[in-house]
Amino acid sequence: MMTMVDMRIRPSMIVLIGVDGSGKSTAARRLAQDLTAAGNPARYFENAGGRPIIDALAHRLGCRDGRHLLGHRLHLAVEATIRWLAIARAIVVSTVTRRVAIMDRYTYCQYALIRVRAAGASGPSPGEDQPVPRNAAEPTRTDARVQGQRRSQAVHPATTPAECLIRRLYSPFPGPDATFYLAVPPDEAARRVQLRGRDVEDPLYLAAFAAAYRSLPEFPNWTLIDASTDADSVAAAIQVAMAETSDTV
Repeated sequence: MMTMVDMRIRPSMIVLIGVDGSGKSTAARRLAQDLTAAGNPARYFENAGGRPIIDALAHRLGCRDGRHLLGHRLHLAVEATIRWLAIARAIVVSTVTRRVAIMDRYTYCQYALIRVRAAGASGPSPGEDQPVPRNAAEPTRTDARVQGQRRSQAVHPATTPAECLIRRLYSPFPGPDATFYLAVPPDEAARRVQLRGRDVEDPLYLAAFAAAYRSLPEFPNWTLIDASTDADSVAAAIQVAMAETSDTV
């Protein structure tokens, strides 16, 4: 099997995305370590939207969460701004230090969040990494995927004004050299989140979030990685995909 040492093209930015529980943070950290060990200095960057900080403030003020505290529009603006600052910092730091930027989340995450939230006609959907009540029903894998896709189809064919605005805000950011979408069944992703012991995700929401990612116009250019396997297998699959990409350039 080819390794990263075999790569002839040195990337400057690699993005890993996927729903919560897909293992993107674990894979991104592993990729940064593997690239550095192979002689391509890399740095891991987590480009989250600041949900834990916003929710912590909301809890102190007696509110359920950040969206309940700020309202939908202001919460979106704050979240998008925090992510913009995180991405901008990552690009500047990686450029100055001449390291490959391994992005855990990127602009696409914000676009998908906007789409899945717009599709939640029955009320606010959880945000990225947003917990849901622990007594939420857990449907079968097929039910979660199908219902999630149905929930998202209403708005995904066309972008909303909010998405258009955020896309303009994020337009200065460069396109990644490679984007890996970590695909995992929604019930498996929900199980992994629950095992972390910090929060719980509804498989229905995760299925809708995955459908939102797949509806983005950038999706055909991404490399899909089967993330339902163990961390070593995921790392190996990313490594092979990167080597194959370098062979075609």
